[in-house]
Amino acid sequence: MRIESLIFAVTAVFLAVVTPIYWFMSNDPTGTTALTLSFGLGAMIAFYFMLLNRRIGARPEDREDGEVEELAGEYGFFSPHSWWPLMGGASAMVVFVGLVYAWFILIIGLALVAITVIGWVFEYYRGEHAH
Repeated sequence: MRIESLIFAVTAVFLAVVTPIYWFMSNDPTGTTALTLSFGLGAMIAFYFMLLNRRIGARPEDREDGEVEELAGEYGFFSPHSWWPLMGGASAMVVFVGLVYAWFILIIGLALVAITVIGWVFEYYRGEHAH
């Protein structure tokens, strides 16, 4: 994670230097806002990767003597049959359509997003795959 955090830290420093220069030369609030938010995102990801590096240490792919076999094992749990991501995308689509066309569609979309988030979070609390 050290190399990844270094990449994002360099990007954040670059954006921190470029943003005020861009602001003084162009006086464009939209581009300045985009550059500022990009700096914040890069700094946040770099900080998170630095914390991960400190917590988990060097991974096999970070070491010169690392072997492929060291990466074997469980990577986590991934739901093989969930329909909630599809519902999340459809709900987000309704929200964005509501932002473009009408406020009542936005309210319907936000209600669908709330239902989708609740369903996705509690997916494995009931039914066949309950924990």
